[in-house]
Amino acid sequence: MQMQQKKPATDCKNTKKYYVGPVATEFVATKTGIWRIERPDVVIENCIFCGTCRKHCPTDVITMEKEGENRGVHFDWDYCKGCGICANVCPKKCINMIQEGSACNL
Repeated sequence: MQMQQKKPATDCKNTKKYYVGPVATEFVATKTGIWRIERPDVVIENCIFCGTCRKHCPTDVITMEKEGENRGVHFDWDYCKGCGICANVCPKKCINMIQEGSACNL
């Protein structure tokens, strides 16, 4: 589940070698979305589908459908922690964080 970087990264200033610590690459453990207080809500009419929210999501739970029947920005609610990073980095500010109790359970 967690792997340490095998190839050392270099610091440009001092050319020192250092290793980046363990990084979670798969989330196969317990569903962690149950303790979420806020959840993202996307105003799809304003979304330009740039993918910035998906790139910055620390748990990689955002998927996008640009066309078709399922058009929109979708979240895996089992693992979304409600951190709000997606809302903060959205260039169009079309993601709002709403209280978990005010949204219907999907």
